[in-house]
Amino acid sequence: MLDTIQRKIKFNIMNEQKTQQLSVSEITAKYTYGTWRYQKNWKPLHIVYAEGCYFTDASGKRYLDFSSQLMCSTLGHKNQAVIKSIAEQAKKLAFVAPGFATNVRAELSKLLLKVLPKGLEKFYFSTSGTEANEAAIKIARMYTGKYKIISRYSSYHGSTAASISATGDPRRWFVEPTGKIDGVIFAPECNCYRCPIGHNYPDCNTACVDYIEHMIRNEGNVAAVLIEPVVGTNGILIPTDEYLPRLRKICNDNNVLLIADEVMSGWGRTGKWFALDHWNVQPDILTTAKGITSAYVPLGLTATTMKIADHFNENYFAHGHTYEAHPLTLAPAIAAINELKKNDLINRSFEIGEYLKKRLLGLKDEHPSIGDVRGIGLFQAVELVRNRKTKEPFNTKEDKFGGKPLVVDKVSAEMMKNGVYLVSWISHFVIAPPLIISKEEIDFAVNEFDKALRIADETVM
Repeated sequence: MLDTIQRKIKFNIMNEQKTQQLSVSEITAKYTYGTWRYQKNWKPLHIVYAEGCYFTDASGKRYLDFSSQLMCSTLGHKNQAVIKSIAEQAKKLAFVAPGFATNVRAELSKLLLKVLPKGLEKFYFSTSGTEANEAAIKIARMYTGKYKIISRYSSYHGSTAASISATGDPRRWFVEPTGKIDGVIFAPECNCYRCPIGHNYPDCNTACVDYIEHMIRNEGNVAAVLIEPVVGTNGILIPTDEYLPRLRKICNDNNVLLIADEVMSGWGRTGKWFALDHWNVQPDILTTAKGITSAYVPLGLTATTMKIADHFNENYFAHGHTYEAHPLTLAPAIAAINELKKNDLINRSFEIGEYLKKRLLGLKDEHPSIGDVRGIGLFQAVELVRNRKTKEPFNTKEDKFGGKPLVVDKVSAEMMKNGVYLVSWISHFVIAPPLIISKEEIDFAVNEFDKALRIADETVM
């Protein structure tokens, strides 16, 4: 018995010593999951510090954050006002159950009434964009008594049951059929570079939005249409001028709710508080996260009209989480919104975004691998193609999820070598730097992009 105990102790000591010999990167890869990836050969870079538009690895190398991490570090890193708000709230009241009222909850609610699209007056606070969309779908179904949700193929709405079910891109494939909810159907997206129904704008008269009306009338039982007003990860797709106003009218005419997913496009990213503001469209429900706290603390928001809210005065609101309206998540949202206001970062995003787009369009003349440059504010995309005439991409969705090396990833890896972090997705790059980025920093990043794109140019047909 004693020998057995000693052997166990010796084994545990050896394991502990072995663990201590591993690097932080190795420990991370060995004992934690890397999301949306094959686990084999994952070697995460060890990051130790971040400030402004830069983050630093364990070797001391700095990287310009040209995608705001996952399009969420809107204010950049180490904003002192946001950091201070977290510390002060922790000292006052770190947590209380969501059934209680708090000063910070009331203060944020009053502030939201001033910046959200008109008519959104009742709020549910969660801790992520995926939770915000989950709540929106449940609210829409409870309110309308209907269950079908129309989403679009080029979309990403989250990773939990309802939100992944409403995700049009291939990340949905991995939970089908048992890991998703019933009742979600998909419409074509508004993508004038690659029209999913083979039309050309403006001759098409924005037929893609009429298609949604056709779906509503033929499906029946549709509770809501869920869209990203400006599609995020799937390509920064900007709708035509008439698309969103017409979709709003279609929803009104057919007694269907319009849910706007502004998880990525909100909080000044497009040069307005919210992307919908460019078209003066008011949704019935808006979801957001990411930039609401500049990602300093996880916070999601589901905002509805008071008309929807009044339904639950006499009907049970069947939703909730332990961390709903967590005080430590609300305080940094107040600070982040005030920082956006104080530094006029909403207008700045649009103005410097025009400079960024001009620089990116300049690259198109030099690189035959660039098929399209599109965007609004500091929310830009560069799409690569093997052949400009046919618009043939270098890689497909099947390549991405089959583990095949992607050309865009090779370009991004080259940029990391040269000190610029840029998010890539199948055939395009999402260029969404912090709203505080300078023209000099944009020039540096675009110049490195210019050099790295030669990797793609070499395989153009």
